[in-house]
Amino acid sequence: MESILMMAQQEPLSIVELVTQSTGAVMAVLVLLVCMSLVSWYIIAVKAVYLRKARRQSEKFIDIFWKSKRLDETYNDAGKLKQSPVAQMFRAGYKELTKLKKDEKEKDREAESIELSGIENVERSLRRASLSETTELEKYISFLATTGSTAPFIGLFGTVWGIMHAFVNLSSTLSDMGIQTVAGPIAEALIATAIGLLAAIPSVMAYNYFNQKIKVLQADMESFSNDFLNIVKRNFFK
Repeated sequence: MESILMMAQQEPLSIVELVTQSTGAVMAVLVLLVCMSLVSWYIIAVKAVYLRKARRQSEKFIDIFWKSKRLDETYNDAGKLKQSPVAQMFRAGYKELTKLKKDEKEKDREAESIELSGIENVERSLRRASLSETTELEKYISFLATTGSTAPFIGLFGTVWGIMHAFVNLSSTLSDMGIQTVAGPIAEALIATAIGLLAAIPSVMAYNYFNQKIKVLQADMESFSNDFLNIVKRNFFK
């Protein structure tokens, strides 16, 4: 009876106290999960700003491109939109085009083969630029996928370890205070799973969101590449 009264009088631990009082493997798991969560939130903030700027600058460049009458002026404007993947694709294609036209003036023989290889060179430069820009857009978001897929299991490992530790304490306790002995460690263990989910859920949501935004930008790059090649074929390789 006295033990029951003592348990009833004992104040419950808060979540903060459970976290700070964790020891051993559970504490290591909590520290790892918190670090993963902080890195994930940093990446989320950085990529959200970057992709927003990339989208806005790409829309601005496409508008400039279709309104401009001179490619050299468009090239200069594209240099100011460094975060636009479409603008950087155009710069790569324009550089290759100017190089080809310069070489074409120097040698005026085998015009047909020059024309075919020229188009292929411009297309390859656009493709290389597209791959480079896609790599930049996808930079760091793989960490979000890693966090989303592994954090729950890391938290589960901390939970299992904590519960095992709690039952070891229970088996070595001979008094009638057994439940009081294991309540704290079990609560600490469950906190690990909760923090694992808190780290994983935002990461998965952000990863899916960023992937969707990147697909839109990739579609813009592919569409622009086709349009630019058509313009080059009509006006420079007749």
